[in-house]
Amino acid sequence: MKQIKKISTEAPWEDIVGYSRAVKIGDIIEVSGTTAKGANEYEQTIAILKATKKVLKEFDAELQNVIRTRIYCTNITNWEQIGKAHGEFFGSIKPATSMVEVSKLISPEILVEIEFSAVV
Repeated sequence: MKQIKKISTEAPWEDIVGYSRAVKIGDIIEVSGTTAKGANEYEQTIAILKATKKVLKEFDAELQNVIRTRIYCTNITNWEQIGKAHGEFFGSIKPATSMVEVSKLISPEILVEIEFSAVV
């Protein structure tokens, strides 16, 4: 069996729900849904992408290794703010992506959540 490496950020929900921030098995990295605080969707998306860069670095990976993002937002009419921030980080990388509206995320102030898949 391939070695599994897990990263925790000590977020309170990790132990309650029973998950890791990110998991690497072989060449595959999966980053759990990541959220951030911020005044609007743009600020939250930027913070999420910066935090994910740090997580990937712990696996000796970079944003260039990301092959898919899954974006969940509470107000799809603000997709351009989210898309602009995503494009600032992934404009030349262009991973497969999806963006969907959900009724709520885990806390009312959270407007965006993003999952990432990467291969090294």
